[in-house]
Order: sequence, then structure tokens, then C-alpha cells
Amino acid sequence: MRAARTPPSLVTLVFATALSVLSLNLFLPSLARMSEDFQVDYSLINISVAGYLAVSAVLQLIIGPLSDRFGRRPVLLICMGLFACASFGCVLAETIWVFLGFRLLQASVVAGSVLSSATIRDMYPPNEAASKLGYVAMAMALAPMLGPMLGGALDMLFGWRAGFVFYSLAGTGLLALLWADMGETNSERSSTFSAQLSEYPHLFRARRFWGYALCMAFSIGGFYSFITGAPLVAQAWFDLTPAMLGLGIGIITGGFMVGNFITGRIATRTRLTTMILIGRIFASVGPFVGLSLFLAGQGSVWVFFGSAIFVGFGNGLTNANASSGLMSVRPKLAGSAAGLSGAMIVALGAVLTSMTGAFVSPANGPFLVLGMMCASSFVGLLAVLYIRWVDVTDPLPDAI
Repeated sequence: MRAARTPPSLVTLVFATALSVLSLNLFLPSLARMSEDFQVDYSLINISVAGYLAVSAVLQLIIGPLSDRFGRRPVLLICMGLFACASFGCVLAETIWVFLGFRLLQASVVAGSVLSSATIRDMYPPNEAASKLGYVAMAMALAPMLGPMLGGALDMLFGWRAGFVFYSLAGTGLLALLWADMGETNSERSSTFSAQLSEYPHLFRARRFWGYALCMAFSIGGFYSFITGAPLVAQAWFDLTPAMLGLGIGIITGGFMVGNFITGRIATRTRLTTMILIGRIFASVGPFVGLSLFLAGQGSVWVFFGSAIFVGFGNGLTNANASSGLMSVRPKLAGSAAGLSGAMIVALGAVLTSMTGAFVSPANGPFLVLGMMCASSFVGLLAVLYIRWVDVTDPLPDAI
């Protein structure tokens, strides 16, 4: 099999992005059984989730700059090779510490999402890149819906290690696909790390970059708050079964897919900040109206989940456009920008998840969850308004 010399297809980048999502959620239904098998407390096995997120945040800060220096292809191939080997190690692990060591190494798969975005930005101008990113996000949004279902089925049929066998096979298959299809797209690699480092002050001083990055982080942060608090609200307020809760979350993901579909259709002829602004308005108004109805005593399961659908739809209009915008500030550092933004999203998500988990209760459930979603979405709205203000006061000749 010869190494690819042409840019990758969009399908390859969708698979690379989807696997990075599946690596987090496919085995979640097996956590309780894994703690029993290893004979450890649930809090210790939960490091396979919390520790994984922490390592992936750090890796994104490293992977992006490495891809700017050495290219997208070699970094992505190495990371996928590490993921496949680490997945096989998880299958064979006999102790909790060996398992956790290989599990944390699995975080290298985060290169799939970071470098897929950077690759698309390499291949297309900003608005067309936003359109392609919208289609990628729409397709990979199925991963968080189908992942836990597949993981639960594998666990029931073959045991929890079957999920990691799946990871091993998927990682190996994706590695082969990337080798065959992933041609290098970074044509402006720095000659040395010193030359690359000299570019970073320009990125860090770019107000537009921080505006886009904060907008994206707080947009996704609202959803983190929802998925943390929704299970308690569903049980304490509406007596929903886990299956019904899963359906509710799935409907929200459907709103995200619709927003991304619209982005894919019209982003090429619409200003990025206009799409983001519309998205942030939807995402802010939905939970605000829902919170107002609950405060007025008119809350219901339809109001609660309906408010979240607005957030999902708004995020679909926001994320691809904001991602394209932040990578377009300094195109030579698209990988670094994507990595830094991804780390910010994970870090803020961890903070908001912790806050929601610490303060939510059966008494305040829907009020706190909707309030945090509204506040997070509103900060994202302020961020895009800041970008538009910068565009007015310091216009670029090729403003996007």
C-alpha cells in the first residue's frame, strides 16, 4: 500500500473525528462492571474518564504545534498508531493501574479531531472551510448517540473488554485508511521550531483568535452543564426512565445536526460572524425562556428539553464557523490554534461539569441547569459581539 500524496477525502476526516468522540463514550455503560472486575472503587475507575480528558487537553496543546512544524500526516499517523497499541493494551490489562496507563495513552486519538479541523482549513478558504466543518460535525454527531448503545451491546454480549477490542480494530483500520488517503496538506511548515515560535506572539496577541476561542468554549460549555445535570432533573422532577433520558439527549443532538447542516449549506456565502451571532441568539434565548417558564411555575419536561434543543441548534450554527475563524487568524498556525482552542474547551467543560455536579440538587435542578446554560450561551454571545466590534475598529482587508 503506497502512501497518499493527495489531500484526504472528507469521509476519512469524518472517521478520524468520530473515533476521537467514540474513544470517550463507547465504554461508559461498562464502568460499573469494570470496577467490579478490577475490584476497585467506582471513583478509581472513573479516572478512565476524568484522567483521559485531562491528558487529552494537554496533548492538544502539543499536537497542534507539532503538526504546524512537521505536518499533519506524520503526527496523525503516529497518534493513531499509539491509540491502536494502547487499545490493545487495555484489552490485555490484568490490573487497574496497567489498564489506566494504557487508557490515558488512548488520549492520543484526540489528534483525529484537532488535525482534521486543521487539515480542512489547509484545504479551503475560511467560509468554505466552515461549510466543510459543518458537514463533518453533522456526520460525527451520531457518535455520541450511537457510541454508548454500541458499547452497552458489546458489554452484554461479550463483556467490557469487547469495547476495547472494537477500539483496537477501529484504530488499526483508521491507521491504514490514513496511510492510504491522508496526503500532507500543510504547505507552509516552519523550517525550525525557532521560526515557528516567533509566530506565536502574533497569534496570542490576536484579539479575534481569543474572541472565537472563547465563543466556542462557552458554546460547548453550556452543553456540558446540561448533560451533567439532566439525569438528576429527569429522575427527580419528571420520573423519566434512562431510555427516555437518552431519547431526550438524542433529540438535542438532532438539533445540533440540523444547525450544522444549515452551516454546510450557506456558510460559503454568509459572513462567519453573522452565522455565529444567529446561533448564539438561539442558544441564549432558548434556556432563558425555559428558565422564565420554570420560575413562573409553568415548567415541564417539554420546556426543559425544548430549551436545550435551542442550545444544540445554536451550537450547530456556531462551532464550525468559530473553528474556521480562529484557525484563519494565523493560517500558518492553524494546528496550534485548533489545539489551544480544544484544550480551552476541555478545561472549561471540566470546570462547568464540576460546578454543575457540586451545586445541582433535586430542589434546584432545572433552575440551576437552565441558568448555567443560559449564562454560558450568553458569554458566547458577548464573545461574538466583541469580534464584530474588533472587525469595525480594526478591519482586515479580507475580513471573514
